[in-house]
Amino acid sequence: MADAAAAEQARDEAAASAEETVKIICLGDSAVGKSKLLERFLLDGFRPQQLSTFALTLYKYRARVDGQAVLVDFWDTAGQERFQSMHASYYHKAHACIMVFDVQRKVTYKNLNSWYKELREFRPEIPCIVVANKIDADMKVTQKSFNFARKFSLPFYFVSAADGTNVVKLFNDAIKLAVAYKQNSGDFMDEVMRELESFDLQKTTENLSDKEESCPEEKPPSA
Repeated sequence: MADAAAAEQARDEAAASAEETVKIICLGDSAVGKSKLLERFLLDGFRPQQLSTFALTLYKYRARVDGQAVLVDFWDTAGQERFQSMHASYYHKAHACIMVFDVQRKVTYKNLNSWYKELREFRPEIPCIVVANKIDADMKVTQKSFNFARKFSLPFYFVSAADGTNVVKLFNDAIKLAVAYKQNSGDFMDEVMRELESFDLQKTTENLSDKEESCPEEKPPSA
């Protein structure tokens, strides 16, 4: 069993090296249907991996965008959102965000403001899609105007995890936005991360050079 898991991981790693890899995070209050939307999109083809240490669930998905193979990591909150805040690592190197509210619960719509504010603290530039879920409960809600998305010029989707309305379109568009962002990113935080990684590499190289220089030359043994 362990050998099979190791072989599968090796295959994933080998495939990932030839693919574009993107990270898409889900945000929103508890019970708005984030996990249900993911499961509806991925159906039987998903392999959820519970990372309890980080209080998140990771779903891996392979897609093609303009003929290019893309490995997508969907990050779901796994209950961490109960604290109305996410750990900084959740946002780290995300390329797109799907922010969900429940059309039947007004408080989940009001809380989009705080979720969006936190998102922009960590990821100022990534694409963010606003999602009104559970429209199957009352289709009349689709006639309503939700100003939050318009206020911040964000894409907006009416969806239903229960009957599948717009779910495939939502996730396919999110993947396209994530890939486009990664390939054309001018995000200041991305640039900072690249600078830091480059600096760390340079520092390591310098330290190795210093060690080499400080090694005393071996003296020949005296006769």
